Amino acid sequence: MADLYETLGVDRDASFDDIKKAYRKLARSYHPDVNPDPEMAEKFKEITAAYEVLSDPDKRQNYDVGGNGFGGFNNGGFGFSDIMDAFFGGGQQRGPRPRNRPGQDALIRVEVDLMEATFGCERDLNVETAITCNKCNGTGCANNSKPRTCDICKGRGETQQVARSILGQVMTSRPCASCQGFGSVISDPCGECAGDGRVRARKSIPIKIPAGVETGNRIQLSGQGEVGPGGGAAGDLYVEIIELPHDFIIREESNLHISISIPVTSAAVGTKVVIDTLDGKQEVEIKEGTQSGSTVVLRGLGVTRLRGSGRGDLIVHIQVLTPTKLNKEQSDLFKKIASIRNEGLDKVKINTNEEQGFFNKVKRAFR
Repeated sequence: MADLYETLGVDRDASFDDIKKAYRKLARSYHPDVNPDPEMAEKFKEITAAYEVLSDPDKRQNYDVGGNGFGGFNNGGFGFSDIMDAFFGGGQQRGPRPRNRPGQDALIRVEVDLMEATFGCERDLNVETAITCNKCNGTGCANNSKPRTCDICKGRGETQQVARSILGQVMTSRPCASCQGFGSVISDPCGECAGDGRVRARKSIPIKIPAGVETGNRIQLSGQGEVGPGGGAAGDLYVEIIELPHDFIIREESNLHISISIPVTSAAVGTKVVIDTLDGKQEVEIKEGTQSGSTVVLRGLGVTRLRGSGRGDLIVHIQVLTPTKLNKEQSDLFKKIASIRNEGLDKVKINTNEEQGFFNKVKRAFR
């Protein structure tokens, strides 16, 4: 059996477009309508057979690992599959396989920011996929022609042969090499799709991304995948969400976390600060005596729950900034405050395990 890549004159790593271009170029030279020479007609059959295998991802993979492009292997002899055929009905008529076959599903990844993940958004996806050929409407035939019955298998889509094995002579069936198992041959293939009934093109697909999605979630768009060979039904398109990290907000399921730093004086006497959130600027009250590691919870300002109702919370983590450089006047003031509060400069308080566990929990939230 001739090498299919050599038959089309392409490299083994050739793309689908390269294979299609090579086939169309050769078809123009060897097509029976252009060159009536019987030898050229036979050459045209070989070219078409090679294209049928290499243009189909599954058949091509089978061929690349040593198969013949139809699920069997090129061992040139009588193998285990032949024995199975002989015992389990391999010699029985199975009929031609249809040219019209379902298309494959497709997967693309879409990046969204935290704002889009929280409130949802709409996008137009520009994807390259297989669509029905407009020139032949998916038939694969040019000039409103139709496939003709294969002269070799007479429309059965398979041929039978007698093979000798350790069990004696058995009758086996094989997909017809002339028509590739279809039972018919496209004598006048469409010049746009080269007989496949579909072409590669870019199209725009609108999609609504629901509120509450996160990395790993998938959205199924039925019938938006690749159109099948022969204009077959399209598969589904799956959109996988990739959520981009925010500059200063951390997401934990439906809750959001923000860390702010305040001066020690503000923590001591209390104050009000304004922070940026996904809902705009929000006022946060810092109570008198706030400790470093304390939190303030803003209810309902988190992420929308994808499979629930309402939104999570926004948790503000407070870090108290201790001044590192004091002038003499400032140092004297702090010493005076310590004296008034009867706080010795060498006074130490050992935190309990419960207190330490609380701070560790805060650290883990931001790790």
